[in-house]
Amino acid sequence: MNQHHHTSGQVCPNCDGHASVAITLGGRDRTGHLRTIIAHCPACHGTGTRARRTATASAGR
Repeated sequence: MNQHHHTSGQVCPNCDGHASVAITLGGRDRTGHLRTIIAHCPACHGTGTRARRTATASAGR
């Protein structure tokens, strides 16, 4: 049976929806674990979506 995926907003154009990534720092600690940091997209602040723009109408000349 097919499942439908409904998007909750527009995908961020800067990160294409992959808003948070883990980056290795190139070494391991004393227990053998990789040292990593989490980096968030600066445009969407880690949400993966962007706010919808509201249409503004300019009346007159």
